[in-house]
Amino acid sequence: MQLNKWTIALAATGAVSFAAQAEEHPISSALTGTTLSGYVDTSAIWNFGSGQQQVNRGINTGANRQDGFNLNAVKVALEKPLDEGTWSAGYKVETILGPDAAALPGLLTSPGAGANGGVALKQAYVAVRAPIGNGIDFKVGQYDPIVGYEVFDSYANPNFSRSFGYNLEPLGHTGILASYQFNEVFGASAGIANGGGLGGNALVANTVPANTAESVKNYMFGVVAKAPESTGWLAGSSLYAGVIDGANNIIGPLVAKDSVLIYVGGTIATPWKELTVGASYDTVLNAAAAGGGYANAFAVYVSYQITEKLKLNNRFEYANSDVGAFNVGNKTHEKVFGVTTTADYALWANVVTRLEFRWDHAANAGGIGGGQRNDLSVLANLIYKF
Repeated sequence: MQLNKWTIALAATGAVSFAAQAEEHPISSALTGTTLSGYVDTSAIWNFGSGQQQVNRGINTGANRQDGFNLNAVKVALEKPLDEGTWSAGYKVETILGPDAAALPGLLTSPGAGANGGVALKQAYVAVRAPIGNGIDFKVGQYDPIVGYEVFDSYANPNFSRSFGYNLEPLGHTGILASYQFNEVFGASAGIANGGGLGGNALVANTVPANTAESVKNYMFGVVAKAPESTGWLAGSSLYAGVIDGANNIIGPLVAKDSVLIYVGGTIATPWKELTVGASYDTVLNAAAAGGGYANAFAVYVSYQITEKLKLNNRFEYANSDVGAFNVGNKTHEKVFGVTTTADYALWANVVTRLEFRWDHAANAGGIGGGQRNDLSVLANLIYKF
């Protein structure tokens, strides 16, 4: 009888028996291959000066997180990934607890103004594979967005604070997504989801609207190319492009009428294995509630592994819009630059330990807010992964 960590954990509570007949028990059979994982994400942020406004970068560095200690999120995930079977099936459920839950479209409980808690479903889907060609993998339910250089789980990003482009991207969809790997180089995905949920990093209108018509849907498509091992030092490099066409979507702090998000991003390996370079570009068309308008975000990432334990991650950004997507004082023609430097030191097992400096500069006349042109902060981030 094969036992995984989740089954052993249940056995410790008496929920599952190690007896021989347990192999035929429906509970034991259903849990075979299921894993339990997650994290606890904490931070401390010091913002230089007082009463400053922050450029909109995501909930984990919002105004209510400045100049204090923060519990950002606790994630608990259960997953049975697809195996190599021709008719493979699995599932994934990711629950987020804590303040960061308020940003997700799958919000289950409202934390309320000034509260320190909330519960949301980040993902909850059934995964199945159809043996057509190399196999088509489907996700049905609520799943993560298919675009973006950065993700909701901050430990998986080069930096703790989010990019300007992240502020334009969706946080999740509810629908169906199909993925197909043509060969070791090229892959593609396509999906359809309920309307709403495109953008959504601002704490407004996070719920998906009622499905009033078949046209009130988000349509998405993405392609990826990865350099194979035969390309030498370029092996592992990747290029990704995706588009999401949606209705009644959230863009930054606004609700757009019928916006289109186009994303291009990639990571390039270099002849020096310690050095990795990446870049991303997000653009939103028809970004205003009344139609028209735009928002753009560019970012370059440079990572260098200094020692076995110490890694330095740098991000250089420029963003602009005419709809106030980045919460800058002059919302007509806002322009903002950003530089983020993060030192990641692996001191403890299973713990992400980071120290970060961030500088945002508003180039437009209105500044970030109240005539302010610069926003500078230092933060520490400690995450335990299990």
